[in-house]
Amino acid sequence: MMEKENNQNPLMTFGEHLEVFRKMLFRILAVAMIIAIVIFCAKDTTFSLLLAPSGSDFSTYQVIERLAGEIGIDFHFEPYHVQLINTELSSQFMTHVSTSFYLALLFSLPYVVIELYRFIAPALYENERRYSASVAIAVYLLFMLGVLMSYYVLFPFALRFLGTYQVAASVVNQINLSSYISTFITLTLVMGLVFQIPVLSFFLAKLGMLQAGFMKQYRRHAFVVIAIIAAIITPPDLFTCCMVTLPMYGLYELSILIVGRVNQTNCSA
Repeated sequence: MMEKENNQNPLMTFGEHLEVFRKMLFRILAVAMIIAIVIFCAKDTTFSLLLAPSGSDFSTYQVIERLAGEIGIDFHFEPYHVQLINTELSSQFMTHVSTSFYLALLFSLPYVVIELYRFIAPALYENERRYSASVAIAVYLLFMLGVLMSYYVLFPFALRFLGTYQVAASVVNQINLSSYISTFITLTLVMGLVFQIPVLSFFLAKLGMLQAGFMKQYRRHAFVVIAIIAAIITPPDLFTCCMVTLPMYGLYELSILIVGRVNQTNCSA
């Protein structure tokens, strides 16, 4: 990237920037490819984790039942198991390959963030470097929180509801493996993006487009909007909707604190 005037290093030409960017892309692809190969070779471990939510012995259900027991409630989920099938000759192999690729992108995100920061850092002032590094870390951590939220809460309950729902007892559900994986990836990506609310609020506040007072004034409206979004991305049951609405609203409250600090900084600058 083009450096600021306060840097002592000579300015790079456009062609040199492209060369640096090209080398960065090759390094990222190489790391992602290595991770994908490792994941591909660890097939049993990978798919035992991915397919774990398809049974009633999944850890989330066990934790909820244990917590219910500790407060004196005798609660147990109904046993269930989603039957997965394969209907195409090459589908299992292609699902294995594509899943390895998607997971490799996920696990290589820390390295991608580091490489992108190294690429843009020479163009930033010292104070910009500090907060840009913090933002990059926040983006990754929030994305991973969204991924964990999807894996342990949203996807298991969505699968439990949709995989066992029947319009008639004679209609048996047999879920295609590719449908299972695509739903898992879609929900995971959606939750990873939803958890970027604080980062988006930070940038809007930096641009002077968002005020903490405005967000506080419309708290109730925001809660309704968040509940509607949660109802759209979750299966139609109240428990799962609440499990997603509450952390999303928590992110909104966190965003108010972040925006308030940014507003104070902008006023004092």
